[in-house]
Amino acid sequence: MNPEKKKKMLEILYEHVNRREYVSPDPLQFLYDYMDVRDREIVGLVASSLAYGRVAQILKSVARILDIMGPSPYLFLKKETYQNLIKRFSGFKHRFATGEHISALLFGMKNTIVRFGSLNACFQKGYSEKDENIIPGMIFLVDSLTQPECDFGHLIPLPERGSACKRMNLFLRWMVRKDHVDPGGWEGISASKLIIPLDTHMHKMGILLGYTTRKQADMNTALEITQGFREMVPLDPVKYDFSLTRFGIRNDLDMKDFLKPTLTYI
Repeated sequence: MNPEKKKKMLEILYEHVNRREYVSPDPLQFLYDYMDVRDREIVGLVASSLAYGRVAQILKSVARILDIMGPSPYLFLKKETYQNLIKRFSGFKHRFATGEHISALLFGMKNTIVRFGSLNACFQKGYSEKDENIIPGMIFLVDSLTQPECDFGHLIPLPERGSACKRMNLFLRWMVRKDHVDPGGWEGISASKLIIPLDTHMHKMGILLGYTTRKQADMNTALEITQGFREMVPLDPVKYDFSLTRFGIRNDLDMKDFLKPTLTYI
């Protein structure tokens, strides 16, 4: 498939699928309830961190945490101590994540917000427009979230270890981009620096589109696929991520139909 035809197909897909009506079931849906960016960034990091496993369980787990935090997660964290968080989330379980892990993540967010003013401000401290991508800012944010006295386990990946950091890149897509689906809210970060949130479905799509031949779903593969999209859309390489990954989430869309010249999946 030549690049011109490929872009035309992707644009048609984006136009028809990149809509709020296709979001559910997806943890992204929780972000729409928070107009204050201070709340939204906290909700986004919680929701993306738990975005693994069965989607029904993901939604249930995120909802439980948000119910405990109340209408303003920002104000909730502002007044909570680590020991109080441990008590509040006692008994929580999401696959490998426990209440202790969630408490550690929330406490890391609280301390980061106290130190920098917001998660956005923290990320910007480690990020520069001169950087090739958002990895330096990601590393800085993760370092700040990491507290020596508590452990958030696998909830936040360590970018320097080569992980594709799918959930962190998903969070950044939600917060940096703004369109009919991604709510945005973060300032000072260019969408052109974002990296594809690499999961099984996007990995298959990357191979299908000819952007990678790598079999390992690691950061190098994510960067290869991102570069393929960047050559097509330099200012917004993750533009098509939501639309393409709907094939792996919704039963009313079929990946095989993506190849049909008539675009019968629309």
